[in-house]
Amino acid sequence: MVSSEDTKAQVKPAPKPRGRPRSFDRETALEKALLAFWQHGYEATSVSDLTRVMDIGAPSLYAAFGGKRSLFEEVVREYGTKYGSFGDRALAEEPTARAAVERMLREAAVEYTDPAHPYGCLVIHAAINCTNPEVEESLRERRNANIAAFERRIRADVDAGLLPAGTDAAALARHTGAMIQGMSQQARDGASREELEALAEIATAIWPPTGTHTG
Repeated sequence: MVSSEDTKAQVKPAPKPRGRPRSFDRETALEKALLAFWQHGYEATSVSDLTRVMDIGAPSLYAAFGGKRSLFEEVVREYGTKYGSFGDRALAEEPTARAAVERMLREAAVEYTDPAHPYGCLVIHAAINCTNPEVEESLRERRNANIAAFERRIRADVDAGLLPAGTDAAALARHTGAMIQGMSQQARDGASREELEALAEIATAIWPPTGTHTG
């Protein structure tokens, strides 16, 4: 006769599931994190803020994104692709540096004042009051890389005879960077699209006249 204890010993527990399936949409959560960092900056956006706006628990955030800093790095890449690519497109598509900068500033006026998302530029504002030197340096490198891209395009026009030989490409590139950054801050301070478009027009008016290469 088999005792109740023997019966219990013969019953094996059911195997535990190998991890829970993710219960949230990763792309949606990433977009919500992007908007939070864009609005409040890196330092002021806490993990608890992120889990609240992303509607996930802290374990899910760490499992899916690796933590606050790695999430922010992914956010910056996503921002560059989804919201901040207008500058690269203008440089690649316009026939001259001046036309590219003029288009870029006009599109910045539109993008920076779009009420569908926080105003201004995430890359410019996210490190304000940030105590993480790695985050500060990463964003600084991105901003400086943009200025370097402006300078390369301007120098190419000088070499092609489309701008005068004496054009100070470095100063003109830094002026463009200052305009972009200033427009972003003014958008955060309430400047309208029309006001920023007026700035864009003035910014390109100081450029030297575009010439024609005669060989």
